[in-house]
Amino acid sequence: MRFISSLLIVVFFICSTNLQAQERKKIGLVLSGGGAKGSAHVGVLKVLEKHNIPVDYIVGTSIGAYVAGMYALGYSAKDIEDIMLNLPWDDGYSDTIPRESLQFMDKQLRDKYNLAIRLGYSEGEFKVPHGLLLGQSAYQLLRQSTDTIEYFDSFDDLAIPYRAVASDIATAQAVILASGSINQAMRASAAVPGIVAAVEIDNKMLVDGGITNNMPIDVVKQMGADIVIAVDIGSSLSEQSELTSTVAVLNQLSTILTNNTSLAQKALLSPERDILIRPAIDDLSTTDWSILPVALELGEKEALNNLAKLTSLSVSKQEFAQYLTDKQQKSARWFKTLPKKVVEIQYKNTSKVPDNIIAQHFDIALGDSISKEALDLAIDRVYALDKFEQVSVEFVDTDEGRILQLYTKEKSWGPNYFDFGFSLQTDFSEHSVTTLNMAYKLTDVTPNGGQWLNELMLGWETAFATEFYQPLDQAQRYYGIARAEYVQEKWERTKKRQTKITNKYGLVKLGTGFNYSFNGIFELGVVGEKGDLSLDTETLGDYDYDSYGGYAKFAYDSLNSINFPTNGGKFTAEVLWREDSYSPLLTSAVDDTSVEITLDWHGAVSVRGHSFLGIASFATVENDTDFTVHVSELGGFLNLSGYREDALIGAHKAFAAIAYQYDLGREVPGGSGLPIYLGASIEAGNVWQINESVKLDDLITSGSLYLGTDTSFGPAVLGLGYASEGESTVFLSLGKNF
Repeated sequence: MRFISSLLIVVFFICSTNLQAQERKKIGLVLSGGGAKGSAHVGVLKVLEKHNIPVDYIVGTSIGAYVAGMYALGYSAKDIEDIMLNLPWDDGYSDTIPRESLQFMDKQLRDKYNLAIRLGYSEGEFKVPHGLLLGQSAYQLLRQSTDTIEYFDSFDDLAIPYRAVASDIATAQAVILASGSINQAMRASAAVPGIVAAVEIDNKMLVDGGITNNMPIDVVKQMGADIVIAVDIGSSLSEQSELTSTVAVLNQLSTILTNNTSLAQKALLSPERDILIRPAIDDLSTTDWSILPVALELGEKEALNNLAKLTSLSVSKQEFAQYLTDKQQKSARWFKTLPKKVVEIQYKNTSKVPDNIIAQHFDIALGDSISKEALDLAIDRVYALDKFEQVSVEFVDTDEGRILQLYTKEKSWGPNYFDFGFSLQTDFSEHSVTTLNMAYKLTDVTPNGGQWLNELMLGWETAFATEFYQPLDQAQRYYGIARAEYVQEKWERTKKRQTKITNKYGLVKLGTGFNYSFNGIFELGVVGEKGDLSLDTETLGDYDYDSYGGYAKFAYDSLNSINFPTNGGKFTAEVLWREDSYSPLLTSAVDDTSVEITLDWHGAVSVRGHSFLGIASFATVENDTDFTVHVSELGGFLNLSGYREDALIGAHKAFAAIAYQYDLGREVPGGSGLPIYLGASIEAGNVWQINESVKLDDLITSGSLYLGTDTSFGPAVLGLGYASEGESTVFLSLGKNF
């Protein structure tokens, strides 16, 4: 009888324990949007884990969707803290392709057209992107966070069932993302309208979920949550005294909009059952990512302030350990499948760029086990073609291996584009030069990717040109090029005597070339030139000239910046053979054969903010007369800095310089990464006329001290130059490449 009684007690205890486990209230966690303050969510998660509080459902908006997605994948609060605090979040504010990653031709175009304006014109209308940022950098940041994660048929299959909230910009309706790419879901939920381009999912243009539902409490309740923990990091309204600018008013309107959605959602909370956590983050910026550690600490602090309510949701150590084990077992499905080999690559290409060119640059071989780092580099190589608005990757895991899907989205403001450039140079005297460049480029005008470029330059010098570039094979290794241009050049020579020279000429060039590498070309062709040269001297006046011949050009360019390089090199060698005819010259026409050789080299190395730049250039014209119209210039910053721009001209040129630069931006509090270069240079060079011998004794030494930075419109430099012949200048340059 005792045995039966004991057995009944044990059975009753087991049944009641199971019943209690089954009856545990399901906890849903809601994380609101709030930009850089999002690390406060991680602080709350740390407290929940420390006190054995499980999360059964998780939903987020904007940065809350990011933290919620990471937690749903199976990352611990500590994992998310380590990832989040070590990501270069500021990189998400720029989608500019690094110069060193561009193809050779695109580097030269970037250098000339330095204004970062995305504008297209086709089909009778001007076109712009859907946002100031395209979202490519933001996507890469998310990829760095989540690793190579597969496509999910349902976010219920994650370690914790998950939802992200976005807004349909066309209907102003909230969209609940419950399947597909978790990276895309995170990105769509955080795409600030007008700032970041909308994300297209299921034929809907999705933007920041904060517009329609910044604290999606209703969503987590619909998922099945009995108890809700909601974390609110939304911005508070500004005081009237702070609304002193248009930007402040627009920010206030945005805050009103998101706050209204949050207020409606907070009304769904039960005071007796649910918990609202509002960290003291009102004084923190939503865009300053340096505050991440501060926001995390404030989130943890506020969670501890609510510990009495939170601990009522705690489970036993054994039950929480089982909860963590269950999460790990689910997440092992994607975290432990990384070594799976790629068995198929599918190109989801919406552009006119041939798949074989994309595959060539993607450079992932079947059978490879691809790491996160290798995949990021592969995506960067494709994006660096500068043909796409976005490049992304998805995975589908099968029993045979991993199917990789590469999505390439053509530029929405293409296929024809405007480019703009601007420069201003002054020596704070009467000599100031302003130049405006504009180009209209038509792309994909032929099956092999032909381009038609039309250029206009206005300012101290004027020019307009048209150029057709035609790849000769589908791989675009070989090309033909045709160019016609009209140029009006001006010089004010100051060495020995003041001379003003104006050269007006038309030029036609036909060539064929070979892209022997991503960074270099070799080109051969013919060139013809007809012009009029005017000199304000008593000896020489106006005269006409004709010139025709052939050329060969070899070039390589891997510099990471044309303005303040810290690594890489650039080398150009060009030889031209010409038949020149000048008439009248000294009362008689002159026919001549000339050979012009130009060599130019820039190289840079750097160590921890210290950069060393080397420059060398040489040019010469050999002919049988004592005159040539084909001249070289010296003068200006890092080009005999003691002289103003192009002050010295001659048929022969020799120049060399060494510059040292230190990046003061490394010392700026907050680690913004803004490059501010303090530099000094030592230079030597000169020019000689056609009938003068090049002598080392004639070299002019020069030097400069300068402060400069790269801006969105090119380099900005303020400095002082001095030359051994007594010339000196204080110079300011904006947008001019050196």
